[in-house]
Amino acid sequence: MRWYAVHTLSGSEDKARRGLEQRIELHELGDRFGRVLVPSETVVDPKTKRKVTRRFYPGYMLVQMVLDNETWHLVKNTPRVMGFVGGARNPPPVPDEEVRRITAMLSDDEEAAPRPVLDFELGEEVRLTEGSYASMRGTVEEISEQRGKLRVKINIFGRPVSTELGFHQVEKLS
Repeated sequence: MRWYAVHTLSGSEDKARRGLEQRIELHELGDRFGRVLVPSETVVDPKTKRKVTRRFYPGYMLVQMVLDNETWHLVKNTPRVMGFVGGARNPPPVPDEEVRRITAMLSDDEEAAPRPVLDFELGEEVRLTEGSYASMRGTVEEISEQRGKLRVKINIFGRPVSTELGFHQVEKLS
């Protein structure tokens, strides 16, 4: 089985995935299909503090399948699917290293808690919203996107103190 990129209606990736999975079951072609992925991650919007699904490739999904006439028509005639990427009749498979990179991003995110969206800059002034220094102002010294942490320098009694905080524990000053 090879991986193929499929173009879907933007915003309807999950509905297209569910529709394709139902059609695979209905036509009993499960032996010629593997996984159907919509590459996305769950992040926390810094403004609303709500969990949001952010798609890596809006309008696309990856389908692992054996490409033949029957499977091509099944995918192509699925509602909300526009077609294959790269060719009308004989689409090229997605390179294996690209698929490994995408699935590695997905497997990391499934185990971790939702990550906040990174929108902080070095030297930027922020207000602390949680913890023992809540409502104090500080300056961003270091950003660790992988860990979801910031190092912020705040002044306590005239002395600079450096503290490590999560993205959700600070907010930008307007």
